Amino acid sequence: MNADAMNNTSRTDWARIDAMSDEDIDTSDIPSLSGEFFAKAQLRMPKLPVKVSVQVDSETFAWFQAQGEGVEQQMSVALKIYAEAHKAGSPSAAKPA
Repeated sequence: MNADAMNNTSRTDWARIDAMSDEDIDTSDIPSLSGEFFAKAQLRMPKLPVKVSVQVDSETFAWFQAQGEGVEQQMSVALKIYAEAHKAGSPSAAKPA
């Protein structure tokens, strides 16, 4: 995020929102869910992460540290994006000759 985005102050009346009951919320624009929806629904549990130890060069690690907190999570996300981009069948999966 840029500095301007961080300085924007919300104009939302949070006190009014907090004071609302469920009945006060207008949900008329949300379609109701049918029995068919729930019949097709599947429970998806998140996959548990696997702990590994990986050696990373100091410059790469320093770059991730400079991005802020959550270095391990950032590295995990970067690896996931890389893996998704290089899965078989992906247009970008072709390896250079």
